[in-house]
This record gives sequence, structure tokens and C-alpha cells, in this order.
Amino acid sequence: MIILGIDPGLATIGYGVIRAEGVRQSVIDYGVITTPAKQPLPSRLKMIYEAVLQLYDRFNPDAVALEELFFNTNITTGIAVAHARGTILTALAQKTENLYEYTPLQVKQSVVGYGRAEKQQVQLMVRSLLNLKETPRPDDAADALAVALCLVNSGMMDKTFRIQ
Repeated sequence: MIILGIDPGLATIGYGVIRAEGVRQSVIDYGVITTPAKQPLPSRLKMIYEAVLQLYDRFNPDAVALEELFFNTNITTGIAVAHARGTILTALAQKTENLYEYTPLQVKQSVVGYGRAEKQQVQLMVRSLLNLKETPRPDDAADALAVALCLVNSGMMDKTFRIQ
């Protein structure tokens, strides 16, 4: 089964594509989608929408896992990211019903075993679980791989898919 993980953002959207075969997972691809800061918001959202559709068509995943938003202090930035996340959800909802959402706490708990894990701990576990020589860069791509692993590690996948 192929899983697409997405770490939403406005300037940088991380993606990670993994193959899950039984208890083994391997990386197919990972990277980022970027939008230029000087472009108006509607143009950036259109870029994101089109790039996500292309990404989905390129890998044709069996399921998609998307991280939910978490706001700390900057509500203005949070609103812009929420627009981008909504755009990502809209694009993906046109392609699949196998769309799952996880909080940052759920992702950390699933990958590290501790919901309050530090970013570096998550990255090290992603590297280890996927048997990678180096930690995926940029951080957004590593986060997206962690989101994809969260779907593999959650009971949700077993209820929906049969791993062959």
C-alpha cells in the first residue's frame, strides 16, 4: 500500500510517500512544495491546489494522512496556514475518501511513543523506522513522513485496508 503524508503550510508544504508492506515500510519519495512569499494569497493557494493534485496523480496513493494545525501565538500566520490546509483538503477530497487527519500529538505518540517528543526525536525515529542513511531534509519533509507513518501505526488503516 502507498501512503502520502502531508505537513501543511503556506510557504512550505512537506510531503512524504511511503510503501507499507506488512510490518515493513520504505520511502518512495519526499520533498516540499513551496510558494513565493511575494505572491498574493489567492495565487499561492492556487499553486498549492495544483501541486497537490499533481502529487496525488504522480503517486496514486491508497491513503493520505494530513497533519492538523496547531497554533502557538501568531494567529495571523495560523489563519494563512489554515487557508492552505483547506486548499490541500479540498484538492485531496476530490481524489480520495481515504483521507485521515492526525494531531501533532498523535503523530509524535505514534512515531516516538511520546506525545510531547521534540522535533529532533521525531526526525531520528523517522530515519530509523524507514532505514534511511540521513535525516530527511527539510524538516517539513521529515514531518510529512512522520504523518504517513502515523497512519501505518494507527488502528485506522487496519479497519480500512488489507495489507497484502
